[in-house]
Amino acid sequence: MRNQQAAICSALVAFALGSLPPILAAQNNASNKDNTGYGTTSAEFLLLGAGARGTALGSAFAALATDPSALYYNPSGIALMPRPGATIGTYDYVADTRYTWAGVAFPFSGGSRGIGLQFGTFGFSDQKVYTVEQPEGTGATYSVSETFVGLTLAQNFSDRFSAGITAKGVFDNLGQATGNAFAVDFGANFHAHIAERPIRLSFVLANLGTDLTYGGDALNVDVNRDAPPGVPTLPQPGKLRSKGFPLPTTFRVGIAYDLLGQETSRLTLLSDFNQANNNRAGFSAGGEWALDKLGGSDFGVALRGSYSFQPANNVDITNPLSQTALSDEENLQGLALGGGLNYSANSLSIGLDYAYKYLGVLGPTNFFSVSFGW
Repeated sequence: MRNQQAAICSALVAFALGSLPPILAAQNNASNKDNTGYGTTSAEFLLLGAGARGTALGSAFAALATDPSALYYNPSGIALMPRPGATIGTYDYVADTRYTWAGVAFPFSGGSRGIGLQFGTFGFSDQKVYTVEQPEGTGATYSVSETFVGLTLAQNFSDRFSAGITAKGVFDNLGQATGNAFAVDFGANFHAHIAERPIRLSFVLANLGTDLTYGGDALNVDVNRDAPPGVPTLPQPGKLRSKGFPLPTTFRVGIAYDLLGQETSRLTLLSDFNQANNNRAGFSAGGEWALDKLGGSDFGVALRGSYSFQPANNVDITNPLSQTALSDEENLQGLALGGGLNYSANSLSIGLDYAYKYLGVLGPTNFFSVSFGW
């Protein structure tokens, strides 16, 4: 009996050892596969930015944002605002769609805390309905409206560190289908000096929340049940089941350094690393040159530019087999340029900003925004 048990144990050990190489090889092959969740998230309009200044500087603006657009880029930035402010911006997106963002923020508790509210909307209206049976149109129309509303609270925990959190609701209206989700943004900012010049570090986790789930009349259907010949049946009401889709959660780490810093002029270089749950890791880099008190007046100007690398798909553009006639447009995707004019006197400030952003094969877009401080 003991010899039989020993033989069985020996066989099991041999089987286990023999199975290890295939198992390890399978695990190695799985780890080498690209598991990026391309196209698996919803509410992509949450990534469209806020204000022309931030659009021109890309996602790297998170380390520099200390105006109302910080509500979007880095919630901690509103705790660094010297006075209340508001920003509203809009631009025409592709295929006759439009995106609009607005935010207002107020410092309080002697400037150590800040509170703000933001609103973003994207969509189109009165789109004709086409079907296979009626390719020229049914005469009906539909609209798409995607919206988010966020409330932000930020605080300075020391003279060098601030943090903020945003709670926001996401609402999606696709014709007769409606969806909603809840998300939070976390942001932190550390500011210090190197060689007597300001340096800022940022950490942001955006759009961490629930899945976007859908309902509404679009999911209601009539079901015709099978019945024996000659037996009349009536359609029975039913409801389609829909799957929830995750939000585009994004993690960003950024840095901004004043290469030139004087009383009336500033040259800031920015860069960041970002990772989204629906894309590969990306990065952005840019700069802002700002001049104040031009000719002793209350006016100032700023020039901005950035390049954001966000791999949109699993294509190696360095591979000759993947090159297309559109390769130039693909390489320009992420390029952004812009500038602004501002006026500041006593307790009032007004800013007008413009950004040009290239979307690759989809072409360029123009973003305009206006800001107020009081």
